[in-house]
Amino acid sequence: MELVGRLLGLLVLLLAGAGLRSVGLLDESRSARLNAVAYYVALPALIFVSTYDQAVGRLLTPALIVGHVGVLLAVAAVAWAIHRGSGQTQRQSVAIVQSYHSNVGYLGFPLVAATFDATVTAIAGVVLGIISIVQVPLTILVLVGVNDAEVPIHHELKQLFTNPVLVSLFAGLAVGSAGLDVPAAAASGLDVVGSLALPLALLCVGASLDVDLPAIDYAATGSVVAMKILVMPALAWAVFSALAVDAATFTASIVMLGTPTAVSTFVFAGELGGDTEFASLNVFLTTLASVASLFLLIALVS
Repeated sequence: MELVGRLLGLLVLLLAGAGLRSVGLLDESRSARLNAVAYYVALPALIFVSTYDQAVGRLLTPALIVGHVGVLLAVAAVAWAIHRGSGQTQRQSVAIVQSYHSNVGYLGFPLVAATFDATVTAIAGVVLGIISIVQVPLTILVLVGVNDAEVPIHHELKQLFTNPVLVSLFAGLAVGSAGLDVPAAAASGLDVVGSLALPLALLCVGASLDVDLPAIDYAATGSVVAMKILVMPALAWAVFSALAVDAATFTASIVMLGTPTAVSTFVFAGELGGDTEFASLNVFLTTLASVASLFLLIALVS
C-alpha cells in the first residue's frame, strides 16, 4: 500500500503541474525558474549526498556499463528499423529518440532515492551518469542526421559534460573514492534540499506537457509508448538477468531503464528540427503510462 500511495502521489504532482499551468499559475517564466531550482540545486544535491560516501570502484562494474550501453543501443536500433521508412523525417527522428531516451534524471534517480536503500540509490547515481553520457550524444546525432539540422554538435556535447547533474555525480564519486569526510551539517542540509528534487521535477514535467488530441498519430505514438514502457524494461530485465548482477544493481538498473521518455527530448526536438507537438504528446503519454508500469517494476524487483 505504501508503494501505491507513493506512485499515486507522483501522478497527483504531475497532474498538479499541468493544472497549475492551465490556470496560469505556472506560466512560462515561473516554470523556467522552478525548473532551474530543480535542475541546478535540488537534483545535484540529491545526487551528491547519495554518492559522496561510496567508492566508485565498487559501484562502476563492467556489467553495469555493458548492460546499460547494450540496452540503449539495442532499443535505438529497433526504433530506427521501425520508424526509418515512416516518411516524415521530423516525426521519424523524434519517434526514434523517444523510444530509448529515458527520464533518469528528473524521475528515475529521485524515485529510486525515495523508494530504496542507500546502496541501490548510489548505484542508480552511477547508472544516471552512464545513461546520460550515452543517450544525450546519441539523441543529438540522430536528430541532426535525420533532420539535416545545421547546428554545432560540439556545443551540444560541451553542455553535456558541464551540466550540474553530471558535475555533482562526478564530485560525489570523487569524494567517496578519496575517502574524504563531509561535515554532518553540510550533508544534512544537502539531504533536505535533495528531498525536494522529485516533487519539483514532477511539477515541472506536468507544466511542460502540451497535448493536442486531434493531431495524434496513433501508430507512431503507440510504438513509442510500447518501446519505452514495455520493450526497454523487458530487455533490461533479460540483459541484467543474463549478466547475473547483484540484487542492488539489478534493482537500480530496471527502475532507471523503466522510466518514461525524458522531457529534454522535447527541448532537443525544438533545437534540432524535430516535431515538437509529437514530442510533447509522447512525453505526456509515456509519463502517464509509467505510473502503472513503474508500480509493477518496483513491486517485482522489491
